[in-house]
Order: sequence, then structure tokens, then C-alpha cells
Amino acid sequence: MYIEVKFSMRDCSLFPGTALSCKETFSLLYYEFDAATKEPPFWEPESYKLIDRIAADEGRFTNSADIIINAEVRSIPVTKKGVYFAFRDQGACISLLAIKVYYITCPEITKSYTHFPTTPTGAEVTSIEQAAGVCVAHAREESSPSFLCTGDGQWSLLNGGCACLPGYQANLEKQSCDVCPPLKYKDSVGAAECRACPDHSAAPHAGASECRCDTGYYRAVSDPRAMPCTRPPSKPQNITVNFVDQATVILAWHPPMNDGGRTDTLYRVICDACGSHVSYSPPQVADESFNATQVTISGLNPVTTYRFQVFAENGVSDQARDPQYVDITVTTEASGGFMVVGNEAEVPSMVSNVRVTSVKSTEISLAWDAPSDPFSDIEMYEVRYYVRGLQNNSSSILTKKEESSLVSLRQRTDYGFQVRAKTTHGWGEYSAPVYKKTGQLLGTAYVGDEDNTQVRIIVGATVGAFVVIAVIVIMTLLFLRRGTDECNKKQPSDCDTLEYRNGEVTTPLFTQVGHHRTYIDPHTYEDPNQAIREFAREIDASYITIEAIIGGGEFGDVCKGKLQLPSRPEMTVAIKTLKPGSSEKARVDFLTEASIMGQFEHPNVIFLQGVVTKSNPVMIITEYMENGSLDHFLRVNDGKFQVLQLVGMLRCIASGMQYLSEMNYVHRDLAARNVLVNAQLMCKIADFGLSREIESHTEGAYTTRGGKIPVRWTAPEAIAFRKFTSASDVWSLGIVMWEVMSYGERPYWNWSNQDVIKSIEKGYRLPAPMECPEAIYQLMLDCWQKERNHRPNFASIVRTLDRLIRTPEALNKVAQNRCTTALGLDSVDMTQLTSVEDWLASLKMSRYVENFQRTGLTDLEEVARLTQHDLTRFGITLAGHQKKLLQSIHTLRTQLAVNMSEGFLV
Repeated sequence: MYIEVKFSMRDCSLFPGTALSCKETFSLLYYEFDAATKEPPFWEPESYKLIDRIAADEGRFTNSADIIINAEVRSIPVTKKGVYFAFRDQGACISLLAIKVYYITCPEITKSYTHFPTTPTGAEVTSIEQAAGVCVAHAREESSPSFLCTGDGQWSLLNGGCACLPGYQANLEKQSCDVCPPLKYKDSVGAAECRACPDHSAAPHAGASECRCDTGYYRAVSDPRAMPCTRPPSKPQNITVNFVDQATVILAWHPPMNDGGRTDTLYRVICDACGSHVSYSPPQVADESFNATQVTISGLNPVTTYRFQVFAENGVSDQARDPQYVDITVTTEASGGFMVVGNEAEVPSMVSNVRVTSVKSTEISLAWDAPSDPFSDIEMYEVRYYVRGLQNNSSSILTKKEESSLVSLRQRTDYGFQVRAKTTHGWGEYSAPVYKKTGQLLGTAYVGDEDNTQVRIIVGATVGAFVVIAVIVIMTLLFLRRGTDECNKKQPSDCDTLEYRNGEVTTPLFTQVGHHRTYIDPHTYEDPNQAIREFAREIDASYITIEAIIGGGEFGDVCKGKLQLPSRPEMTVAIKTLKPGSSEKARVDFLTEASIMGQFEHPNVIFLQGVVTKSNPVMIITEYMENGSLDHFLRVNDGKFQVLQLVGMLRCIASGMQYLSEMNYVHRDLAARNVLVNAQLMCKIADFGLSREIESHTEGAYTTRGGKIPVRWTAPEAIAFRKFTSASDVWSLGIVMWEVMSYGERPYWNWSNQDVIKSIEKGYRLPAPMECPEAIYQLMLDCWQKERNHRPNFASIVRTLDRLIRTPEALNKVAQNRCTTALGLDSVDMTQLTSVEDWLASLKMSRYVENFQRTGLTDLEEVARLTQHDLTRFGITLAGHQKKLLQSIHTLRTQLAVNMSEGFLV
């Protein structure tokens, strides 16, 4: 809730005399209650909670020469049924003019064809409430729609949405799904528009998802709905027959006069009296169709009448009642294949010595000897071939030579071959079958009977070529390595400005202008004010308006305000102020952070607008981040984000750290508390108070001279030896990843710093947070490698996160919550807790003590067996609280099992 107070207050300097007690502030307090009574509680200072001490002369305007009206707005988190407000005046001359109590909602909205209801904002300004949407009429979900309601009553980050059903088109302006009018249709789910019906179809009613075909027209199942309706083809034309011999005929015809508006016309031949020994070319198996207008039919009986039907069909013929065909009756010739010699009749001689002369992957060549018949002339040969065992499905070719090559065969397939000759007396009999298997294609060579030698030569030559190339590459690398080693032996001045690459001399990245410039440590300046003048822009204090105090820092207050620079639009900014009366050293330390920040310009690093040093108070002006620090933001919004959104936050942080590391800069204090979040959930690196430059180009390390170290976020080598590098920042990034995936949980929970240091040294690593993807947890473990050289760099981490964002299915596998060492279990031993109340208190969940007491649960072993369904049944319905309790239950269950296995009595 919000309370707005308008008041006037008299300035103490206007009172006559000097002995009069006077104040220029008053207190605003509130009291929450759940009871049915409406009477306010008896006044006791400890009963009411202080909201703020309010001072005059902020956000004021003047009605007259003497009266100044102030307006102040404050927010409070409401957790109970009712609230009372109180105003406490201890000596101020104040007049309350108006009080307004209200709350903020995100308004009802329809977006992505999804309706979201009016949604109140969360209990805190930085809270985000997730609202589930409902599809508008005539739409369906494409993915679960949700919208985030931010603390200022604005909708942000729409996820998922709905799409219009078939028969309804999207109205982008009204965000509705409008019905398709008659004579139009829409056949898909989505934002497509209604279209006019294709030819030979109609949609007589509104809301059509397809158009019905006119009478006599059809649509195949595989036809797109936008295709015109079509008809079967008419029958084939001008069928003719050509007698090859007494057993073979060739049927030919012309295509149908009308193809029905389609291009998929096929033909099918039916023979009334043909047996299984009759073969077709093109082959016809199980009445399959073909697209040729000619067929050769072999294996017929002499002097036999056959009736052939040739059908023309297309994709819609099966829907028509009357098949279209043409028929022809054929009587084969009498056998003329006998030769009379005296009184004996002899069959013409057969071809002999059929042999295979060449085998390739899809081609076999044959040769044979002509029949030994001096009384007949050879007219042609017929070569019949088939897959072994499928003689009834054979193909044949005609040739006048005693050799032939059969192509387009299948690889590694056993074929049978027969040859017969036609003389002036007719066709002779087929030769005995000859079987041969085709070869296999290997690279660009065919592996067959005659190609093996050639293949061996090709493969040998290829291997030899690869060996030569490999030798050349290795020698080149050795030469370059030698050049690099020689460079490393020289003085830094010889090698730190030039690099040898492929024989060319180039400048290293850190000496180039632009993104790869090098950070300069302000502490190296003899006059610190010079660094401030060089890296931070001076802003006139008159351009700045302070609106409210939003926090406190080491040096003074942190405020929210406005910056209005000349000829530029007004912007909201954050203002850090230096306490009045601070020492010169405090002033320099305060402004040093600005001279550090002023060297950075990256979308994931906080941006410095400028400083105020020529008037008091001294100020640092930065961009304003609406959602504050990342750790607090996650705790307030526990369980409200999708995994992909959390990974997006990690990507922002890693990208900012990559930029800083490429500038030879170590942060030293990377933690979720030092990452800020704006309204678009973009994360930016902030707080550069502990940062230092990487001074050594060989080691990339900086040795501190003492000072505080954030132990839970710091790499072991930095704790033990005070050596900070980009690799130690990578360790810290792994801890930040753990914080994000656990929604702001404190790393290592309530362990002492000494316990943390000892556990890490012995190999303990934080377990995977609940529902953390395995890929993200593995990335954390990579960041926590003991050897700093084994850790990934920031560029590699950014690439990994980008890959996971592009393939979100890789985030579906959840990491197992496993403890890596016994020390890890002992360090947070929940089995030492004596009651359910102690357990809930250790989790800061004492509010649920009554829920557990009502169920009669008093033993932690019983608690260890609880499930999510049990927690819901107990009345614990908040997703974030369920998640925290279930994670602790899992740890408790693991510890009980380990202790029992080690012989402990629990």
C-alpha cells in the first residue's frame, strides 16, 4: 500500500526568540492487525512500526508567499487484514492538509490474444507478481501465457501466448479472433488472414477451416487446403499394340485429353488371362502404377487371346465412382520358332557361355556366344535380369551385340541374368541363369571384382597425401612456437607491443583503441583528483533534483532523483552522496569508484552519468536500476521466474564480466548483492570499491596489501595467498550462479567463515539448488575448479550460456542434489536439531509452526518423508516457500541416511 501526505510546516527560523524548542520533521507510523475489531490500539511506541521520518521542503510548491505545501509518498508491505496509520509530532509546527491511502494495480490487458486480469502489485516496490492469462475467444494456447506485474503498476516480460483457431483470423488492433466470413476460410492456427476459396470449391458458412469441393471435384488427403479442387483424368487415348514375337507385345497410348487439373497422372494395366509367369516392363507389382505411356508384356502364350485394360489415375481417382480406362483385345501370334530339317523339327539353338565381364556398384557387364545355327540369321538378343528369388518381377533389354551392360542396379545385391536369341524362325529359349552380386560405392571408387586394385591405389595415395600435409602442419607449428618462445625470453619491452602471427607483425589487442582499451588504476595517479577529472564528467548540482532516500552506503545516503541536462530529456538517476564533514581521504576514496566506473561502457556494467565535486554534498550520479540489488530482488520474487529467464540473467552478468576481464580488470567482489537489476530484468555489474587493475601481464595477478575479503564468494588461492585474477572472478561468478538458481539463498548458509575455508580446501562444493538444470550446475563446478588454470574464461562461459539459451531443451534435465564430501554433511548437520520448531526456525519459516502442529508431526524422521503434496495439504501453498522447505527436507533425508549407514543412532 501507499500513503500520500500533503502538509505544511513552519520554518524554525521564523519563530521569534531562540529558546523555543522546534523541529522540522514528524514521524509516519503504521500498525497491522488481523482481529475483527476496528478500534485502533492504545498508543504505545513499540506497537507501531516506523515508516519514515518526514521532513519538509522536498517536492514542494508555493501557493503564496508564506505557505509551502509539501507532498510525500511512502510504501509499506501489507501482510494482515487491516492497518492503522499514525502521525507523531514532537515539536514541529505542522498542518496536515490531505492524506491519501491507495494501492497500485497493473490494469486489465489483452496481449498476444491472451486476457490478463487486473493484478495488484507485490508487497514491496521491487516485488514482481506473475499473472496467468486466459486465451481470448476462438484462440488456444501455444505456450503457457504469463505476464509480470512490476511494483510501479506496469506489465513487463510477456511469456507464451495464444493463437487464433482455424476459421478465425487475428485482429491485431483489437487483440481478438474474428470469424472468417462466408466464401473465405483459414485452415491453420496462427495469425494468418482468411483467404478466398480456391477454384472449384466454396465455403457457404462463416468460420470455415476449409472450402468444400464442388460436385464432381475432389481434394486428396495430401493436398494443401489452398490447392484448387480437381478431378480424375479422362481415359488414355489412341492405344496401339506392337507384336514383338509370339510371347511379347508392346502396348502404347497417348495421355488423357483432360488431366483433371493435376500433374500426377499415373497408369495401371490389368490383364484378364495373364498368369504369374507374365512380366511387365516397367515392372508392375501388386497393381502399382507407373508414369510411362508404354509397357512391354512378356511371357505370353502363343495363339492366346488377352484383354488388357489401361487405367489413367491421379491423386483423387480413388474418390470418384467411375474409373477411367481404355481396353484392347490381343491375340498372340502362332509359334514360328521351329526349323524343319528333313522330317525332324528342332528348336533354334540357345546362346551359350553367358559370362560376367565387369562388376561395379550399380552396373554389371555381360558377354555371351552366338547360337551355333548356320541355317538362321540372328536378329536380336533379349537380356532378362532380376533380383535373385524374384524371377516374376524381371526386367529386360534388347541388343544386337553379343554383349550388354546393365546399369542403375542396386548396390550389394545378387542379380540373376538370362539371355535368349531371336532368329528368322522366332525366339529361342533363355539360357541357364547366371548370378552375380553388385559391388559397393566407397568414396569416389567402386569396389567390385575389377576395381579392388584401383581402390587400393587411390586409398594409398590419399593416406600418403594426408601424411605429407600433417608433417607440413607440425613443422609450421614448431616454427611458430619457437618464435613465441624466443619472444618470451626477451625483455617485456621487446614483446609487449608486437605479436608474431603467421609471419606477420601485428599489435596486440590491449593496445588497440575501442573495446579492447586497457583499464587504468586511479591509484597510480599522484593527484587522485586528476583521475576523477579525466574519467568522470563534472555535473552542475543545479541540474539534479533529489526525490527520496532509497538506501545507505559506506560513505553516505543513496537517493533517487532526476537529472535534467541542457537540451536533453529528463532522466531518472541514482545519486550517491558523501556525508557532510567527511575527511579528504574519505572524499578521495568515494570519488575513486567514480573514476573506475567512468572507464567502462557496456550494457551489462552500471553506467556513470557524472560527479558533483564543486559543491556540497559531493555526489556520484549513475543510471537508475528500478529493481535494486539482485540478491534482494530474487528473495522477494522467490520461485516466480522460468529457468530460461534466470539463465538470461546469468548471461548478462557473464557478458559484463567478460568485458571487464578483457580490459585487464579484476572485480574482487562479484556477488549478487553487487549486481543491480533494471525494469527489463537486465543485470549490470556494480560496486567497484574492492577492484584493482591486473598489473602483471605474465601472471595476470594482483597481490593485495590486506583488507576485508568476502570469503563465501572468493577463490581459495585469493584467500590463502591474496592473489586475485580473472580466474578468481570466475570462481565468484560460479557462486553468483548458485545464488541466482537458489533465488538469493546465502552461500554456505549459516556456516562460519572458517568452516567455509576448511570445507573448500578439503574439496567440498555447494550442492545443486533445487530444480537447477544439470548443465548450469556443471558450469558452476567448472568455475569452482581448484586449479585456477582449469577454470573456463568468461568468453567461454558466455558461449556456453548462449548455446543453452538457443537450445532450451538442454535445460530440461535437472541436476541431482548430491553432497560431495562427508564434511559437507557435517558442516550443516540438521540431525542435531531437536524439534520441528527448531528446524523451521533454522530456515526462518517459523510462521508455519502451527501448520505442522495441526498435523501432529513432531519427529524429524517423519518430516524427512514429506512431499510437495503433503506441504500443499498442510496449507503451505507459496511456490518459493515450498521449494525452500523441500530442499531442506531432501538434505535432511540424505543426512539421516548417511548417519544410519555409519552406525549412528538418530
